[in-house]
Amino acid sequence: MDFGKLLTAMVTPFDAAGEIDYPATSNLIEHLINTGTDGLVVAGTTGESPTLTDNEKIDLFKFVVQQVNGRIPVLAGTGSNNTRATIELTKAADAAGVDGIMLVSPYYNKPSQDGLYAHFSEIAGNTDLPIMLYNIPGRTSVNIAPETIIRLSQIENIVSVKEASGDLDAAAEIIQNTADDFSVYSGDDGMTIPLLAIGGTGVVSVAAHIIGNEMHEMIESFLNGDHVKAAQIHREILSVIKALFSAPSPTPVKAALNMNGMSAGGVRLPLVELKDEEKKSLKKALGNYQITM
Repeated sequence: MDFGKLLTAMVTPFDAAGEIDYPATSNLIEHLINTGTDGLVVAGTTGESPTLTDNEKIDLFKFVVQQVNGRIPVLAGTGSNNTRATIELTKAADAAGVDGIMLVSPYYNKPSQDGLYAHFSEIAGNTDLPIMLYNIPGRTSVNIAPETIIRLSQIENIVSVKEASGDLDAAAEIIQNTADDFSVYSGDDGMTIPLLAIGGTGVVSVAAHIIGNEMHEMIESFLNGDHVKAAQIHREILSVIKALFSAPSPTPVKAALNMNGMSAGGVRLPLVELKDEEKKSLKKALGNYQITM
C-alpha cells in the first residue's frame, strides 16, 4: 500500500458544544487535499483519540471516507492498550471503508517486546487492512524496539511504521533490515529531511495543517535531488513547526487553524485552551511566515 509521502494526522474539529463538527471537518479535508496532503490519518493523537468514543470514531471514519471519495488514502487510528478492543474497532473501521489502520503501541500497561509482538500480530491476524505501526514512547512509555518492528514487518499486512522516537539510529536499523516496500515515516515534522536522508519514506505531519504546500515542496525538492532548496525550506518553516508544538498537541495547531479562518473548535478535557499569552506568542510566530490556507 502506497500511503504517499506527506500524510496529515488530522485534527478532529469540534463545535461550540464540544461535539464533532462535520461541516468543519469537510472544509478541513478539502483544505488538506488542496495543500499537498497525500493521505489522512483520522483519530490519531492529533485527532484527540483518547477523548473520542468508539461510536464517534466509527462515525468519523465513515464521514471522512465518504468525503475523500477515493482521492487519497484514509488511515484510521484504531490502536489502544486493549488488544480485543482494538480488533473490534479495526473491524468497524474496515466496514467503514478505510484504506488502512494505524496502531499506536499499547500505553500504560507497558508490555514487554514479546507482548508488543503478540499484540500487533494478533490484530494483524484479524484484519486484511494494511497496518502502520506507531512508535511514540514519549506518550506511551514503551518503545517498540527496532528488532521487534523488523520482526513484525515480516507479517504480510504490517507494511509501515510511524517512527516518533526521535532516534535516527533506530530508524536506520529498521530501514536497513526491512523489505524495500516497508515504509518508515517520521512522526516529527522537524525530522522529515533527516529521515528522508537515511532512506525513509516521508512524514505523518501536524504542521501540514498550516504549511502543507511548503512541506510538500520540501519533500519533493529533496527527493528530486535539490537538497539545498529542501534544506532552505526546512530552515524557513522550523519556527512554525516549533510554535505548533509549544503546548500539548493538538491545542496549538487547532488555535492556529482558528486564527487563520478555518474552524477547528477547541480541545476536549483534559487538554485546555491556550492562555492569552500563549496565543499571542503563537500568533507572532505564525505572523512571521506566509501561512498557506
